[in-house]
Amino acid sequence: MIPRMRTRLLPASLFFVLAVLLAACNPTYNWRDHTGSDGSFRVQFPSKPSTHTRSVDLGGLRVDMTMTAAEVEGATFAVGTAVTTDAAQAQAILPAMRHALLRNIGAASTEAAGEPGSPALGIDATGKGPGGPVRIVGRFVAKGARVYQVIVVGKPGSVPPEHTEQFLASFAPQ
Repeated sequence: MIPRMRTRLLPASLFFVLAVLLAACNPTYNWRDHTGSDGSFRVQFPSKPSTHTRSVDLGGLRVDMTMTAAEVEGATFAVGTAVTTDAAQAQAILPAMRHALLRNIGAASTEAAGEPGSPALGIDATGKGPGGPVRIVGRFVAKGARVYQVIVVGKPGSVPPEHTEQFLASFAPQ
């Protein structure tokens, strides 16, 4: 009788071990290439993103903004896109986009620059969200008549810097 019990326990034990190994193979950050639904950008998201569009006011200009975002462990990695009437208007709207995010978390203005020689604006600010302290790191970019908001939002210290950098560095407007 004892040999039969061992035989029955072995498959159950083997199943448990396999389940644990498979769970270990599911990384928290499962990076994947993503192209915007309209082909206007490419980026790597840390998990499968979802996309939503809504009308927003950016510095007095009403535009439809499409937000593509993925969440990992309470942090959101997002790319927002909107189209303005021309390139000059797109460039002029970037500070309004940045100011709106700062206002949303009650943060003081930051003067984070974009990449050297780039017309992009950067953001690295800490404020308060619905669940407590929140940090936003990212940049705002204009290309032609299109504007982009590329951000990582989460609790301060919740996103390893290398993951924030990977996301931001992978962004490429098309």
